[in-house]
Amino acid sequence: MALRLLGLVGLLVVGFALSLSVSEYALRLLNLAAIAGISVIGLNFAFGYVGLISLGHAAFMGLGAYILAILTTQAGWSPWLASVPAILGTGLCAAAIGFPLLRLKGHYLALATLGLNVSFVIVAANWIELTGGTNGIAKIPGLSIAGYALSGEQPFLWFALVILACLGFVASLIQSSRHGRAMMAVRDDETAAAMTGINVTAIKVAAFALSALYAAVAGCLFATHVNFVSPDDFGFAQSITFLSMLIVGGEGTIVGAILGATLLTFLPEWLRVLGDSYLAFFGLMMLGILIFLPTGIIGLFDRWRRRAPAPETAAAEVAQP
Repeated sequence: MALRLLGLVGLLVVGFALSLSVSEYALRLLNLAAIAGISVIGLNFAFGYVGLISLGHAAFMGLGAYILAILTTQAGWSPWLASVPAILGTGLCAAAIGFPLLRLKGHYLALATLGLNVSFVIVAANWIELTGGTNGIAKIPGLSIAGYALSGEQPFLWFALVILACLGFVASLIQSSRHGRAMMAVRDDETAAAMTGINVTAIKVAAFALSALYAAVAGCLFATHVNFVSPDDFGFAQSITFLSMLIVGGEGTIVGAILGATLLTFLPEWLRVLGDSYLAFFGLMMLGILIFLPTGIIGLFDRWRRRAPAPETAAAEVAQP
């Protein structure tokens, strides 16, 4: 627990240090990376802990963003107040959908969640009276704390990092709890988990709802940061990107989710010189990671830690003639 807390504090320190030394454009990318990190930590509950292949994660992020956008622009609510029904409503919606949907397994579940994401985009694009259609919803008010508006990239990054660290810490508590162990037991063997008294259906639905809650938080942050939402922001391609972030960073780990989100947020900018060849490079990179690093980037640290000799062993080897 102390190591997890130390790691999250380190994340805050690094983020604050970067916010004082990088350009405005890099700050914007860091904000998007922090928002994506929150969403990917949520996906970790469904995919990393329970093994549910969800390709509709962006739909829940979009649902949270749209509820906040509609309540703030059409009903005159404050963003803080609108975020409550946005987050809770998304979680309840995911739980309601999860009961029938999670009867499916494997690629059937993946296709069903993909269809869910496509359906969300279609509804958002065609319910013009409520969502603005393909034109989206603009002029979403930003957040403010004690009268101080989080309108700039730097202040918003500080706030986003605190939210990321807090939600990461909560996720670590859930991971090490009885419920987290039950999730991983369901992932490893549903039949064995059921025989030990675990309610497999309840665990799956809870993980699915938790992932949606985190996605809704990310959606609310996205809406108040960009001040605009449209159906294109939450297409199925974004869901695939979230899944790629988790696989690249390392599924089942909170640090891996944050690393993967940060890397794949900045990667298109770093490889802009490749032009249209970027997608080919990205596909080859994903293929290489799946083959040679199935545990993601975080797996490299685990390998290094296992290979590094203990201090006592290293001292004994030096002392030998």
